[in-house]
Amino acid sequence: MTETAVRVAAPDVRRRAERLEFRFGDPCDPANPLGFRALLAADGQSELLFAAEKLLDEEGFGAELVPVALGGRLRDADQLMRMLRPVFRRDVALAFGYGITSLFAAAPVFAAGSPRQRESVAKLLVAGGRAAIVHRSLAHGTAMLRGELTAMEYSGGFVLDGRKDVVINAERAGAVVAYVRTDPAPGPASHSVFLLDPAQLPADGVRLLKRQPTTGMRGCRFAGYEFDECEVPGDALVGELGAGVRLALRTFQLNRTLITGAVIASVDTVLRAAVRAALAGETLGRRQRGVLAGVFADLLAGDAMATAVLRALSLLPGAAHLAAAELKYLVPDLLRDDLEELATVLGAGGYSRDTGQGMLTKLLRDLPAAGLGHAGTASCQAVVIPQLPVLARHFWGREAEPPGVLFGAAESVPHLDIGSLEVAGGGDFLAASLTAVAARLAGSVPEGPYGEALRTMAAAFHADLLALREACLLIEPGDRAALASPATAALADRHSVLSAAGAALARWEHHRRGAGFLADPAWLVLALHRYGRRLGLTLPPLPPDCVDRVAEELLARFRAGRSFDLHDAPLAEAGTP
Repeated sequence: MTETAVRVAAPDVRRRAERLEFRFGDPCDPANPLGFRALLAADGQSELLFAAEKLLDEEGFGAELVPVALGGRLRDADQLMRMLRPVFRRDVALAFGYGITSLFAAAPVFAAGSPRQRESVAKLLVAGGRAAIVHRSLAHGTAMLRGELTAMEYSGGFVLDGRKDVVINAERAGAVVAYVRTDPAPGPASHSVFLLDPAQLPADGVRLLKRQPTTGMRGCRFAGYEFDECEVPGDALVGELGAGVRLALRTFQLNRTLITGAVIASVDTVLRAAVRAALAGETLGRRQRGVLAGVFADLLAGDAMATAVLRALSLLPGAAHLAAAELKYLVPDLLRDDLEELATVLGAGGYSRDTGQGMLTKLLRDLPAAGLGHAGTASCQAVVIPQLPVLARHFWGREAEPPGVLFGAAESVPHLDIGSLEVAGGGDFLAASLTAVAARLAGSVPEGPYGEALRTMAAAFHADLLALREACLLIEPGDRAALASPATAALADRHSVLSAAGAALARWEHHRRGAGFLADPAWLVLALHRYGRRLGLTLPPLPPDCVDRVAEELLARFRAGRSFDLHDAPLAEAGTP
């Protein structure tokens, strides 16, 4: 296969995602062999549901992970996220164990590999094969992330040594992409990336380690590799020697945004279960309506940020790294808080193992194993914090706002080029959006209480950005002591929330003159109110009917069987009359 080969058929992503959703069927139907009951039973046996993997094989889902230029269907990250949501809606472990980690493994190959390397990995994934990724050791990671491989140049090739105990799909990988230490000295050139074919490695040079049980994503098969003077050819090197850290920083942008954007569908499942429980128990009082409407507003605002960053990977590849780190840094934390709120509505029913509500417990177990925990937060802080003093000096208040297509849905963006992603520079397009929208709202707002609420809220968030700038101006770029302080970490926390507010404001403004619920300022006002509470801002009270307007949309979507994200997509799960 060459890069100009005949493409895999790629109908419109909306139709593809809808087809996948309805082929999975109603997850709450106890008789559905692909439903929650079957998924939870497989999880209890520490396996992925075979019938679900078979369905994804039949749909040729592996082609979704391969760029169009290499014969797949991957056009841009936003479209891929929409294809992932029907899977994440049902089982995070299935999404990871079946294939999303294969894209994470393949990303450095697609970004910097030789034509032969790119074509071989693309062919493997399109055919339904798996690729495994061996990460480098992380100082602040969990035990799952520890362990490291080393390589020395030898006779035109390399000799690999070392051990990694926990690698997803190690047992069934047709390709292994390994981040390997090739220079003992610390620094950005310490690691390189290798593409390995397990079938071609010398039998006495590598040993497959036994499967490791895990608390989260129990159905995924985590095993490992031990290399002992394993000789690999020189053409196994991906890109240049010593380019591993830079490749990781570039490709992790895709990983972070896809996981965060897709897991919104997982929380959608729990919110839907909470609505069902409240309606069934006739307990939908004002407190419950407030909880459900608030989580719904969080999902919409989180989706606004995720969608903007996913589209930025194609549209603004030189500037997406900051927003990608902040998305992964903030939104999973918000979603975990949402799950805690939803548990108050679900009550004891949330811990039943044989109903859709039992997915709450499973999701709480799965999220840390999916990288939405401490290790993910630390790595994202390491991206954001050093940039704060630079942004304060050169960008905040000076940068032009990004193009409006960034916040659209129907408008297309350029094809994703993973190799074009940068790891530094490029500004702060979400802060620029906050500044620009706040300025426009200062002069023109909708009539009535929502207009005044929006004007006041946008001004408060913008004022906090200016205060953040003053604080960051006191930090000298490169001052390691200051950058490592808890106070600076708190500034990064604030900036992430301000970025999310900028994305939500820009998304609403994009829909403002249209029709439908997204043009209604109620969801935005509720979301901003919740963001403001995290920042400790003094904001006006919510308009009296705000929660009710958002709750009514939530209930209408529930009854119609439609998603709780920006796309309002039809779902196989039936609502109630």
